[in-house]
Amino acid sequence: MLRLLILASIFVPALVAPAMAEDIVGRASVIDGDTIEVHGTRIRLWGIDAPESDQLCRGDDSELYRCGQKAAAALAGLFYAIPRPIICTPKDRDRYSRIVALCKIGDPGPDIAHWMVSNGHAIDWPKYSAGQYGEAQRRAERAGAGIWAGSFVEPWRYRSCIRVGRRPSECSDETPVR
Repeated sequence: MLRLLILASIFVPALVAPAMAEDIVGRASVIDGDTIEVHGTRIRLWGIDAPESDQLCRGDDSELYRCGQKAAAALAGLFYAIPRPIICTPKDRDRYSRIVALCKIGDPGPDIAHWMVSNGHAIDWPKYSAGQYGEAQRRAERAGAGIWAGSFVEPWRYRSCIRVGRRPSECSDETPVR
């Protein structure tokens, strides 16, 4: 009986404890401004939201441009400029079953989401980040970096507009942030 209790005290906690996901490490390819792929695994960058691939924003000249494509290109440029493996620490899964992770370039290395927000290619998503990138966003906004140079619709509002059947051009210019 004593042996059974000892075995139970060892194995039962291991069975009920949540599994800790291991880091995902490797070269990344860019899917869009807040989604990458490492070894065939899609990973959503934790705590931020970047313009959608077909989303349009207005630049400081009031002309429309493809800000979602620009965000993806900026992310690809970052990976090219710092050619080190990406290290992603899973934090959650989203409603599409993608891994949501905090990703860095190398160890130690820059937080990719922080870089995207700091350069105005994505915005802090306080609903998920608890404001972790809020200060970086305020600095980007004050500097007029990236999407902050003109006007844009928050990516989550853009997606809601598209879901009700409106066209990208209607949703992109619906309610400018600035």
